[in-house]
Amino acid sequence: MTIEAVVLDIGNVLLKWNPEPFYEALLGGERKQALFDAVDLYEMNLRVDRGEDFREVIYSTADQHADWADEIRHWHDSWLEFVQGDIALSVQIMEQLQARGIPVFSLTNFGIGTYELARPHYPFLSAFDRDFISGHLRAIKPEPDIYEILERETGVAPDRLLFTDDSASNIAAAKARGWQAHHFEGPEGWLARVQVEGLL
Repeated sequence: MTIEAVVLDIGNVLLKWNPEPFYEALLGGERKQALFDAVDLYEMNLRVDRGEDFREVIYSTADQHADWADEIRHWHDSWLEFVQGDIALSVQIMEQLQARGIPVFSLTNFGIGTYELARPHYPFLSAFDRDFISGHLRAIKPEPDIYEILERETGVAPDRLLFTDDSASNIAAAKARGWQAHHFEGPEGWLARVQVEGLL
């Protein structure tokens, strides 16, 4: 089946994102683990990804956990330090696909505020042919709504989309809809896949 468009996750496909090294450097390994055990920071982050206000979510969570309030506020105040740069080969693949006239769409769990914070530092975030950002859509992967929105708004048939994501559950959800999909475990494997598909 001919691929008509490529769909890219962003976190850990195009951008290295992990808050835990920041907290380990700040607190040490044992105290960092105690924080993550005491407060479900990833669930807090999902609220931001669903479209809630970035600062309000983080600061209200901090207010609910007085023992960890300062540390939780770093999720807002130091968020850019959670990003360890781009994944250069993945960005190059995106640019090369677009240079060949292949549309590239984002499909990402990303908050409105966090995306706007990252965009000036990583210009490729403004280079997608279409953006499908969970915070704006108020739908997140792997729930089916966000995939259906992309299908409807682009008009591309599911079996003509090629999607890569580092999350196995997000890949499974795409495959269940008939998308072509590649579980991202590194940019070299992704490059091999697009080459097999004849896209590069």
